[in-house]
Amino acid sequence: MARDHIVNERKAKDMSTKMADWIAERDIAEIECIVPDMNGVQRGKVLPAAKFLSGVKDGTLRIPGSVFSVSITGEYPDGVGHIVPVTDPDHAMIPDAATICEAPGFKTRTAYVIADAFDGNGSAVAFAPRMILKRVLELYALKGWRPVIAPEVEFYLVSRNLDPDFPLTPPIGRSGRPETASQPYGLEALNEFEDIIEHIYENCEKAQLDIDTMIHESGAAQLEVNFLHGDPLRLADEVLLFKRIMRQVAIEHGVYATFLAKPMSGQPGSSMHIHQSLLEIATGKNLFSLANGRDSAQFRSYIAGLVRLLPQVTPMFAPNVNSYRRMRPDSDAPINVQWGTDNRSCGLRVPLSDGKNRRVENRLPGADSNPYLAFAASLICGYIGMVDRMVPPKSMEGNAYNRARTLPRTLESALDRFARCTPVKKLLGEDFFEVFYAIKECELFNYQSVISSWEREHLLLRV
Repeated sequence: MARDHIVNERKAKDMSTKMADWIAERDIAEIECIVPDMNGVQRGKVLPAAKFLSGVKDGTLRIPGSVFSVSITGEYPDGVGHIVPVTDPDHAMIPDAATICEAPGFKTRTAYVIADAFDGNGSAVAFAPRMILKRVLELYALKGWRPVIAPEVEFYLVSRNLDPDFPLTPPIGRSGRPETASQPYGLEALNEFEDIIEHIYENCEKAQLDIDTMIHESGAAQLEVNFLHGDPLRLADEVLLFKRIMRQVAIEHGVYATFLAKPMSGQPGSSMHIHQSLLEIATGKNLFSLANGRDSAQFRSYIAGLVRLLPQVTPMFAPNVNSYRRMRPDSDAPINVQWGTDNRSCGLRVPLSDGKNRRVENRLPGADSNPYLAFAASLICGYIGMVDRMVPPKSMEGNAYNRARTLPRTLESALDRFARCTPVKKLLGEDFFEVFYAIKECELFNYQSVISSWEREHLLLRV
């Protein structure tokens, strides 16, 4: 134990020195130390650079442990006091030096850095979303496997909305007019927001986010950003920061950027598709294909795990009441976990590729999901499929919307399945399941307490 303590002290010292050099080279004055919560909301502290570095050095960067049990409405659920004590003790924030990057758009030279939380015993908070993804990646590493992913994140630009009872509307573009019709992949439509797009590319370059391309999606003023493939943890960090940067850029241009799964009725929802492949660590070989380019047994078992288990952990990638408005037939969003080659009606699509680039695209997650949990859900289901050597159903060749719905219709029914998903619960931990469920149940209760405009319009004077 003493030897481990010495090793950890050396790592902390090396990390502190590395960040100090980075901060000095760029003349950074302030640091945003970020801890992602269960909903993917960025919480943490803003500190002068000198105070941040001294806090890293002497271990005094702290945050209340309740940060991991707060709901999207800022409330705390009941019944998890044995996991998150009501005394709310401080946790140490340990920054990950690999995540430090310039924070664009601030008058003062600022940097972002993402931190993990550790309790008073020096143990990482195991149910924190970033640690959940780390746990999944460790399971893969023990098998000699390295997952590689590439997320695609959709979002809308909308006019500023100061009244939550008023529906969202597309913003005015460069032409002086809002979009009123679907323009998938439309270049002229994309050019309507050229200033915003150029600004986001500039800011992402400053923050060293590896975004690839940006396209116009099917919805009015709906865009999609593609990230270059790579390590799941690094890409979860990048998606988290991209959302923050994108919202700030949009506000500077007088509009909002929203990652709500279904922001407008009559328009498609916003997804976060996850392309996934698997490499053998020792050789770098893609384990999803054979030498002759055909699908491997591991690939089919991976898909089988996704098919069988993803419907049971839906709240991890469709976490909000609004998430289920997106998953409707013929709305560019899946309603089941059928799988097929180059078939976008399926929840699981196998893109056309050679053996070296064999992968599966999980089309189920919404843009509103916490990237750490969405990635972890997909990877753990595939992992269980391979370990248990599951066999997938026959691939789908026609319209998957004609097949039965296998995904839950509401957050309430999704939570019921989630609570009973024993195979995933065993690997991700009882504490995570209990805290996450409690947060979502709290949010669901609050939502169901609201009387909607639909009820006032159609029931007020008729029932």
